[in-house]
Amino acid sequence: MLFSGLWNSKGHLAIITGIPDVTERKTASRNPSLVDQHTIMNDIKGYGKFYFLGGSASWANIRGVLTNNSNDLHMYEQEDYSSPKIDVWGISDKNLFLEANKVLKQQTKPFFAIIQTADNHRPYTIPEEDRKQLELKSFSKDSLEKNGFWSNEELNAYTYMDYTYKIFMEAAAKEKYFTNTIFVFVGDHGIRGNAGDMFPKVWTDQGLTTQHVPLLFYAPSMLQPAIVERKVSQVDIMPSVASLANIPVKNTTLGRNVFSVSFTADSSIAGDHTFVLDPDQNLIGLVTSKYYYQYNLRSKSEAVYPLLSNLPLPKGDPEPRLMNEIRNLTMGYFEASRYLLFNNKKSVGSGP
Repeated sequence: MLFSGLWNSKGHLAIITGIPDVTERKTASRNPSLVDQHTIMNDIKGYGKFYFLGGSASWANIRGVLTNNSNDLHMYEQEDYSSPKIDVWGISDKNLFLEANKVLKQQTKPFFAIIQTADNHRPYTIPEEDRKQLELKSFSKDSLEKNGFWSNEELNAYTYMDYTYKIFMEAAAKEKYFTNTIFVFVGDHGIRGNAGDMFPKVWTDQGLTTQHVPLLFYAPSMLQPAIVERKVSQVDIMPSVASLANIPVKNTTLGRNVFSVSFTADSSIAGDHTFVLDPDQNLIGLVTSKYYYQYNLRSKSEAVYPLLSNLPLPKGDPEPRLMNEIRNLTMGYFEASRYLLFNNKKSVGSGP
C-alpha cells in the first residue's frame, strides 16, 4: 500500500486518523494534547511502515504525530537522500519518488508507505534537469483565470507534478512490489479562486474549490478503470485501503469504506454527502447530491446553495425536514470530531 500527495497538516491528520481537524488552532498537530491518536495504520500488522518527504518533518509537528502514533515507522527526510535540495520544500518530487523507490524495492515483506510531495506548492520550483523534458506553457492572465489558474508558474507546476508521477510509476512498474501494491493518490486541499465556467458559481463564490481534491486508487490487479462521482473525503481513505487489502482493523474514525455495497447503494443524504471545513473562513458545511450547506462558526449564521446550478434555490427548498437533517448532520460531524480528537487515544483500538 502506498500513498502519494501534497498534504497540509490538517489534511495529514484527517487521512492518518480519519478525523476532521476542526480545531480552532491553526492545526491539531501543534497541540500536545491531541498528538496521541489511534490510527488504522497501526492495526496493519506484519507490514513495514515508511514515510518519505523531501524536506523536514518538523513542519507543523508532523514528526510528532507520526512517530507518536505509528509503531516502528521508518522516516526519510531531506538529509537521508543523495539528491540536492532545490527549495524550501527540500529535494524535487521526481527525486523524492526515485529515492523512495530505491528503499521500497529492497523490501522483502509487505509495506505501508507514504510519499509526501510538494512541488505543486509555491514557489513552484521546476529543476533545470527536468525542464527540457517538459513543454512549459505560457498563457494570458485572462485565459489562465478562466481555467482556474492564477499564474503560468502554477500551471506548469501541475504539469511537472504529472511528470513526476509518470516517472515514479514507470520506475515502480519494474519492481516486484508493483503487482501487489495499492497506490493511492490524494491532494491536501484545493485553492480558492475562479472556477470559470467549468463548475457552477458556488465553486467560486462560496470557495468550494478549496474542498475539491483528486483521489485516485490504482491497483490494476484489483480494480477496473472507472470514474466515480461519489462524494467522499480524506477521512474515508484509510478504512477503504484496509478493506481493499482485506486487512481486519478497528475503525474508530468517521471514515467509511467507499467500496462497500452499503455506501454505494444508499442515495439518501446519509449516504451521498461529505463533511467539509474551511478554517480560513471559520466555516463548516455539508456537500450533498444537490446542495452545499455552510455554517459560520463565529457569526452562527447558515446558508444553503445549489450545487449543480446557477439558479437560486426556490423558497422552501430544501424543505424543512431535509434542511433539518442537513443541519444536524453538519453539527453532528463537527461535535463528534471535536470529541474524538481528545478521545481517540491509541488504547481505544491498538488492533483488530
